[in-house]
Amino acid sequence: MCMTNPDPTYREHDLVLVTGPSGAGRSTALNALEDLGYEVIDNLPLSLIPRLLEGSAPKAPLALGVDTRNREFSAYALVDLITQLRGDTRVQPEVLYLDCSADVLLRRFSETRRRHPMAPAESPGEGVARELDLLVPVRAQADTLIDTSELTLHDLRAEMARWFGRESGPRLAVSVHSFSYKRGMPRGVDMVFDCRFLRNPYWDPDLRSLNGLSAAVAEYVSQDERFDSFFDKVLDLTELLLPAYIDEGKSHFSIAFGCTGGQHRSVTMAEKLTNALAEKGWRVSKRHRELERRAQSAKTPTGNSA
Repeated sequence: MCMTNPDPTYREHDLVLVTGPSGAGRSTALNALEDLGYEVIDNLPLSLIPRLLEGSAPKAPLALGVDTRNREFSAYALVDLITQLRGDTRVQPEVLYLDCSADVLLRRFSETRRRHPMAPAESPGEGVARELDLLVPVRAQADTLIDTSELTLHDLRAEMARWFGRESGPRLAVSVHSFSYKRGMPRGVDMVFDCRFLRNPYWDPDLRSLNGLSAAVAEYVSQDERFDSFFDKVLDLTELLLPAYIDEGKSHFSIAFGCTGGQHRSVTMAEKLTNALAEKGWRVSKRHRELERRAQSAKTPTGNSA
């Protein structure tokens, strides 16, 4: 793997141009940049890129995917554009070229049985050779060159985070949910814990109308002799898994706690885990599904559907 930049520390860039031969991992790189906070636009015609930069400064840096499928693509036109951008004081461009050996590119096209865009009616090998030859002048303009020949998708995402990550600390976004089993489990969560074995405040008349955001309810639930052990094991498991999912290239991980009504026990656990993870430096958000539904119902005028 070849890196042209001598220093792997992050440098602020307004614009990253992502290019390279088909099959080298451009889509994976763009997805990784999007997860890192970049605004990603793929295959914008070359003539429109300068116009894109004429507007007000974007809230996030831009990552633009450019390849030979572009209807206006010309290697020398792209080189001219790169030269123009480097002379523009409004931006700090970075050219990322994803390289790959011809034999690996050919194998990737053979495995997917896709036609090569440079040789739709010919063999993939002819398309690979034609495209690599076409991109020689573009490759010479690269500020950062990553050879993906021996990289997995996860390896490439890790390299993108290493070179273009914009924040220190964990980049994984964690969300913690509470829910009611009576209404079904929330969709898309990665890990679910059942809290129905814990003491249920519903059976205490003074606590029934409250929820897990209340200190009284949280104290009642935490007095269960199994609570501390349960929470500690959940926290230990979470701290074990989150770094592993970062290594796996995951950008978001969701954890859900369920109980009968989604009001007391699950909310208490979700609140406690959210606070513990935040204290340890994780970027974490929370959602209490049933409490949100109750709040929305309370706002809905009588007789109208929610």
